[in-house]
Amino acid sequence: MYHLFTHNDLDGVGCGIVAKLAFGEEVVVSYNSIGRLNQNVGAFLEQAKIEDTLIVTDLSVDEDNEKMISQFVEDGGKALLIDHHKSALHLNEHDWASVTVEQEDGKQTAATSLFYQYAIENNLLEPSSIVAEFVELVRQYDTWEWEVNKNATAKRLNDLFFMIPIEEFEMKIAQKLSTAESFTFDEVEQTLLKVEESRVDRYINRKKREVYQATVGPHTAGVVHAESYHSELGNELSKEFSHLDYIAILMVGSKRISFRTIHDDIDVSEVAGKYDGGGHQKAAGCTMSEKAFSQFVEKTFFADPLKRDAHKNQLNVKESPEGCLYSTREKQDIFIFEDEEEQWIVEINGKQLKKAFDTFMEAEKYMKRKYAAWLAHDERYEEFVNKG
Repeated sequence: MYHLFTHNDLDGVGCGIVAKLAFGEEVVVSYNSIGRLNQNVGAFLEQAKIEDTLIVTDLSVDEDNEKMISQFVEDGGKALLIDHHKSALHLNEHDWASVTVEQEDGKQTAATSLFYQYAIENNLLEPSSIVAEFVELVRQYDTWEWEVNKNATAKRLNDLFFMIPIEEFEMKIAQKLSTAESFTFDEVEQTLLKVEESRVDRYINRKKREVYQATVGPHTAGVVHAESYHSELGNELSKEFSHLDYIAILMVGSKRISFRTIHDDIDVSEVAGKYDGGGHQKAAGCTMSEKAFSQFVEKTFFADPLKRDAHKNQLNVKESPEGCLYSTREKQDIFIFEDEEEQWIVEINGKQLKKAFDTFMEAEKYMKRKYAAWLAHDERYEEFVNKG
C-alpha cells in the first residue's frame, strides 16, 4: 500500500491527484498543513509495515522523522520524498529524497511537476497531454510564473481549489483529466469563478487601506492582517506599495505569517527562515513565534496605515520632469523633480535634500520609506504650484 503525505495547498493536492491517477485504489492520501506534517508522518512510521511505501511531497520532514525514515528504509521499507523548496535541499543526502528547485531550463519546479515526472519515468503513468497541461497550470501558479505569462487559467484553477472542498476538487479534476481533451472550466465553474473574482477584488481593495510599514532588519516590510486570498493579496499589495521589500500577511488566530514579494532581489524564504519557516523566493511562511509577534504585530499595532497614491490624476503624475507632489501625515510637501543634469531631486517643504538620485524610482523609494508619503491629488498639486 502507498501512503502519501502531502501539503494541503494546490500544489500538494496536485500531487494527490497524480498519485491517484498512478496508483488508483492502492494509495491513501493525507493532506497536511505545514505544522501537522511531522506529527502525522511520525505516527505513521511508528506503526508502518515493511510492505508499505511512504511518499512525502511538497513538504519536508524534521530531523526526527528524517532519522525514522532512514531507519524504516534500512529495515526494508520503501520511502520517497519529493520537494522543491530550498530549505529541504539537505535531504538530498538520502537515497529516498529528491529535492529539485529548478528545472533544466532554469524555470522553478513544483512538487506536482516533479511527482508527475517521477511517475512517467518509472512507468507508473503513461504520458498524457491533458494531465501535463494540468500539471503545468499548477506549476505556473505555485511559482507565480502565471503572472509573467498572463496565464489566467492557472490563477482560476487555484481560485476554484479554494472555493470547494478538497474531495470535490479532486473528483472534478480527475473527471476532467479522464474525459476531456484539454483543460477547461465548465459553465457552472465559470459562473462560480466570476462571482469569486468580484469578491476577491472587493476584499483586496479594503485591505489596501490596512497596510502598515515596518523596518524589520535590513528590510522595509508591509504588514497586513488577513485570513483570506493570501497569494492575490500579497501580489496586489506588493504592486500598490512597490517601495516595500515584501508583504507580511498576519493570521493571529492561526498564529501564522505568510510572506510575499514581487522583487527579484528579495528572497522571502530567507526572511521566513529567521522564524524557523521556509518556502520559495517570492512566497514563504512561518509560525508566529514570540519574536515574530513582537516585530510584526506589536511594532505596528499603534501605527497609522499607509495611504494609497492618488490614482486618477491628470496633472500630478509620477515621473513628470516638471515634478510631482507627495503629502505626509505631518503635513509636509515633498516635491520630486528632474534637474538640468537629469538627476532627480527631492525637496521637502522647499528645502532640497543633499542627496540626488539617478532615477525617479530611486527617489520615490527613498522618500516613501523615510516619510511614508503618498502621491497627492491634483487639487493639492494645483494649490502647491500656484502658491509657489
